[in-house]
Amino acid sequence: MQAQSQIPELFDVIILGASGFTGKYVVREALKLFNFPSSPIKSLALAGRNPTRVKQALQWASPSHSLSIPILTADTTDPPSLHRLCSQTKLLLNCVGPYRLHGDPVAAACVHSGCDYLDISGEPEFMERMEARQWIPPAVPNQIEAYVSLESDKRIVGNFGTYESAVLGVANAQELQKLRRSRPRRARPVIPGPAPLRGPLVESQKRIGLWAIKLPSADATVVRRTLSILTENPHGLPGANESPEQREKREAFWSTVKPAHFGVKLGSKSLLDIFRFIILGISIGLLSGLSFGRWLLLKFPSIFSLGWFRKRGPSEDEVESASFKMWFIGHGFSDSSLVSQGNAKPDMEIITRVTGPEIGYIATPIILMQCALIVLSQREILPKGGVFPPGIVFGATELQQRLQENGISFDVISKSSLPA
Repeated sequence: MQAQSQIPELFDVIILGASGFTGKYVVREALKLFNFPSSPIKSLALAGRNPTRVKQALQWASPSHSLSIPILTADTTDPPSLHRLCSQTKLLLNCVGPYRLHGDPVAAACVHSGCDYLDISGEPEFMERMEARQWIPPAVPNQIEAYVSLESDKRIVGNFGTYESAVLGVANAQELQKLRRSRPRRARPVIPGPAPLRGPLVESQKRIGLWAIKLPSADATVVRRTLSILTENPHGLPGANESPEQREKREAFWSTVKPAHFGVKLGSKSLLDIFRFIILGISIGLLSGLSFGRWLLLKFPSIFSLGWFRKRGPSEDEVESASFKMWFIGHGFSDSSLVSQGNAKPDMEIITRVTGPEIGYIATPIILMQCALIVLSQREILPKGGVFPPGIVFGATELQQRLQENGISFDVISKSSLPA
């Protein structure tokens, strides 16, 4: 362990929560990018409340190499340790969840020290508290539904931390609603055409071969926040020190982005999996509001999730064998003038798809580290400061190209007219 000196070294990146289940996969991805000639990550440190466990995570992430990576001590319950940590880095990657329990002091320390901050939170309350380019004019989108499909040759298993965040999120849903009522209303985008109708509980989506059910995830919240900021700033947010050419590129990019109603659904080829998800949702909904019920849910995750989550998380084989597909089915109008003519029924459909490796512990670290590289190498074109959804920060950058070069594919599947 490296002792902390009076004048701390300024690291390019510090990973906090490096010994956690997801954190160790982030460390493994970071080591692939560390100290290469073309990489902006020239100095890296790992942090956590238990230096021994952090060292074990480093050994797991790089079993064949003995790397001299500084290990720092910090605890989310000890604000001074977080302030010391954040004063030692340009960028902090926070992997300590659940974020509703541990996120606030970390974000506050980053604000106090002035370092940049990225995390992997999927919790709407924490994100709100912190405050498709295929539609070529004159076409306009009206509704986009995302269908997430998790696939594996082995069993699909999630980590306990994800399950705990879901349980606590449902248990504290009233706090989220209270927070939303207390905040000023954000601008709402003008979306051409009617609002989508409420569909069936279980949907058979034959075009992509999936059964689906609405997924109460943070994705829709993130998209709404992004569209609200764009409504207030149609050309996006200016970079901290962008050139005239960079400004022109940013404004050109955001001029192509069109608002649409957005929702997310969990998809599966098996109807049985959909009913398992319904049973899981009912169990969390009924029990999470009671302290004894929460104890039961968190004490026996494998039972109440019907095997989808367990305390020790997935094995390495289960992680390596898994993959994801995320389908986007968009409906809209081939010409925006159709809306003003009273045509309330979209006449155009575009289906796109994003595919990649296991979504939680392989794809997520890839995305996080590519975002980190952009922050370190292109800070001047990113917003000066604030709490923003990732689309606002990285939308006009080459993030999509970077992800494609690292195993995450983006494809247009079809573009067709809808029957009248």
